Amino acid sequence: MKSSNSFPRVLIADDQPDVLEALRLLLKSEGFQAETAASPAQILSAIDTRDYDVALIDLNYTRDTTSGQEGLDLLAQLQAMDNSLPVVVMTAWGSVDLAVEAMRRGARDFVQKPWENERLISILRTQIELGQALRRGQRLEAENQLLRSEHRSKLIAESSAMQPVLQVIARVGPSDANVLITGENGTGKGVVASVLHSISHRANKTLVTVNVGGLSEGVFESELFGHIKGAYTDAKTDRVGRFELADEGTLFLDEIANISMPQQAKLLRVLETGEFERVGSSKTRKVNVRIVSATNADLHAEVAAGRFRQDLLFRLNTVEIRLPAVRDRREDIPLLAAHFLKQNASRYRKLVTDFDAAAMRAMTEHQWPGNVSELDHAIERGVLMAQGTIIKASDLGLYQSSESSARLEEMNLEDVECYLIKKTLARFDGNVSKAAEALGLSRSALYRRLEKFGL
Repeated sequence: MKSSNSFPRVLIADDQPDVLEALRLLLKSEGFQAETAASPAQILSAIDTRDYDVALIDLNYTRDTTSGQEGLDLLAQLQAMDNSLPVVVMTAWGSVDLAVEAMRRGARDFVQKPWENERLISILRTQIELGQALRRGQRLEAENQLLRSEHRSKLIAESSAMQPVLQVIARVGPSDANVLITGENGTGKGVVASVLHSISHRANKTLVTVNVGGLSEGVFESELFGHIKGAYTDAKTDRVGRFELADEGTLFLDEIANISMPQQAKLLRVLETGEFERVGSSKTRKVNVRIVSATNADLHAEVAAGRFRQDLLFRLNTVEIRLPAVRDRREDIPLLAAHFLKQNASRYRKLVTDFDAAAMRAMTEHQWPGNVSELDHAIERGVLMAQGTIIKASDLGLYQSSESSARLEEMNLEDVECYLIKKTLARFDGNVSKAAEALGLSRSALYRRLEKFGL
């Protein structure tokens, strides 16, 4: 952020006190706010703690007096700290070669001592204008990336429990780091994946989503890597896989814990090399893809149990984002409810505008084992059942007694999952497809859980 002072702020760096003083007085007379540093360490400290419009630095300090190497090394460090800061270098031992090298390492211009006052001031003013234009461009690009995100408004998170999540998203989103999103079913892992993509430099490329947990052994490779015509009986044409579709963009792998060990090995190879072959082809293809994955399972426990490869886990979770359950972020429930109300009222073209007090109380007291997805579906039901403009508690279909609520609190995670599946199946009269959709699962993933729990 730029200083509130209207005078351009210049950092002057030189190991000679008389030079620093002469430059400070010159710049002050020309309307600049000048600060001084006498060593590379002081320069780095100053730039680390405050913003400058331009830096005017000597290339020679106490390490040697002629080579300029100390200043050249410093330029690389300054570029790493702030590549939008214009740096003008100066030296009494100037040469064309040294000037070229300084410019190559990031300097914007070059001044030889003794300097000409008029030329020096002109260079500084020009670089300040260019630097400000560059920073405005960077801010505009960041804003545009956010505006391009269709899911930005869906990440509703003002509770204290969500603040660490937002901080991690802000830090890692612009990077290319692989991210593992964990949390219970329905906590909004897909929304977070979309936001991560939208604030990255890949935002103008494709976000490709695939539920890998729902892919059978027979279609896994074809779905992810593609196939060529004739690769197998039903391969009538060439098919582009998800990795190719996501080239230069982001690939979101949902339910990553549910893939088999052979599938894990195939996926690991692509993550390590960026290379793969379509099914039926020997031609190696290379892609540049950022991986965001998600699961409701404890992958570390899965590794310990021998069901998940540790080396694959290392590849996936450069950064892990853990999403809290809705019961742990109750302050967000009114905001989430208002969002889903507006969304579902528009979807069904119904003039439903609010909740009565009993309905809001019921939502804030409910345990929400299905988290945000369950809340969304409850409000969808409320919109459909409402007889006027106001949703009542009975419209939501939340019939959990205080006894069952207390019992739920005492359950372990597997028991809660089993309870929720049974409750959801009952709600949809045993319809697996509808229950899977309500739970945020694929049909195959739900069937696996039904088999697991003997349902």
